[in-house]
Order: sequence, then structure tokens, then C-alpha cells
Amino acid sequence: MSSEKVVLIFILCMSMMSSGHCKDNKHYVLVHGGCHGAWSWYKLKPLLESAGHKVTVLDLAASGINMQKIEDVHTFSQYTEPLLQLLAKIPPNEKVILVGHSLGGLNIALAMEKFPEKILAGVFVTAFVPDTEHSPSYVLEKYGERTPLSAWMDTKFEPSGNKTSMFFGPKFLANKLYQLSPAQDLELAKTLVRPSSLFVEDLSRQKNFSKEGYGSVPRSYIVCTEDLGITLDYQRWMIKNAAISDVVYIKGADHMVMNSKPRQLLDSLRKIATKYA
Repeated sequence: MSSEKVVLIFILCMSMMSSGHCKDNKHYVLVHGGCHGAWSWYKLKPLLESAGHKVTVLDLAASGINMQKIEDVHTFSQYTEPLLQLLAKIPPNEKVILVGHSLGGLNIALAMEKFPEKILAGVFVTAFVPDTEHSPSYVLEKYGERTPLSAWMDTKFEPSGNKTSMFFGPKFLANKLYQLSPAQDLELAKTLVRPSSLFVEDLSRQKNFSKEGYGSVPRSYIVCTEDLGITLDYQRWMIKNAAISDVVYIKGADHMVMNSKPRQLLDSLRKIATKYA
């Protein structure tokens, strides 16, 4: 093949990627963790887009710029509604890769349960990942049992209707979540975090995720070795508990891997996506 033809094919593929038609192009839906918002993906989103992928970021209920207040969000399903509404609008011939960070792992699990046919894969980024043998609250309850109250530092927990609200304090953010992230990202978080909830009370009353729904979607886990919020040991325990075999490690990443190791996260997501061409 001549060099001119190689260049022409490259240009054609790049053009198709930018218009969303190259077969290697993926649609990533990025789901944030508790107290955070779509803003937490500000580094990763353009990296994925510059690689030719379509990216959707959204604010869950009472998060980011979503106008609801956590006091008015009573169930985990309500909290996840923006994601569920998005997936309901995905065309029948399109599939997305769901990426859930931290508490967002449970949000993508609920979406996988309800729309398994629309999801190419679910990627749990140092996230809570449920199984199909226990209630959806199981991994949160086990986490609570292993985490002493002192580890939450200045996080505020308060009664909020039928649930408990949660608001990360600056010390917790600095020492447990952002300890290896740039100082600017920590300052951004201090400004933008909002009260949220783990919704343990509601999740404990819900049916197990099913093997036919959630369990039928391919799942991958990205481990962050220096995470002090969800520790390495607990990440490994959840991976074993949920029987996930596709595991990628990012060394030197704190809980906010999208800030501390954004390019490594990009590479990990692309590596996982190549398995689902």
C-alpha cells in the first residue's frame, strides 16, 4: 500500500471518529461519586474526546448544578434518576460504557439492572461494586463495619427524612480523597462539594440485583493503589465478592484518580474498551 493511501485512510478514520462513526469510537457515560458532581471529570472528559470518543457527564440528583436539595431526595432511585433518564433516551442500536466512581458504582449498577441491553460494559473506578447474592446495601454496610468513625474526620452526618445525609469536610477531602491530587483540585472540591447520602436505609430494603439484569453486563474494576477513602484491601475484597475477573491497577493513584492520574485512567479505560469492540 502506498504512503498516500495510508495517509488517506488515516485522515478518513479521524474524520469518522470526530463524527462518531469509527467502529472503535465509544460512548462513555461518567458518573460521579458522593458529594461530587459532573465537574469532577473535567480533566478526563476532554482526554477521552480528543481520543475520538463521545463522552456524557451528568449531575445526579442534588449534585453539582442539579437544583434539587438532598432533603427532597428520598430514595436511591430518585438520586439516580438523571442517569436513568439518560439511558432511557439512548437509541436501541447504541450501547454505552458506564463508568462509576466511588458511590457512583452503585448508580451504574442500578442502571445496568434496568437497562442491560443498552450497556456495553460497566467500569467501577475505585467504586462500591455490589453482587447478586446480597442486598444492594451490603458493600456499604461492610464498609461501615470496617471503617472507624474517626476515619471520617470532619465529615458531617445528619438525619434527613428517611435517610442520613453526608457532607465531606475539608480535612477529610485533603487527607482521605485528594492527598495525591494537585492542590488546585482540592480547592475546587472544597468549593463545589454538596451534601449527599449513602442511602443505606433505602438500599437495604431493595431487592438484590439480578443475574439477568445487572449480572448479565460485563464488569471491570479499576483499582487505585493509594486510595485512603476506599482502601486497597477493601477494593480487593469487593472485587472478589462480586466475582470480577477484569481488573486494572493504577499505581500511585489516590481516590480522585481522575485528578491525580488522569492519563493513566484514560489508558485504563481505553484498554478495557478494546475488549468490547
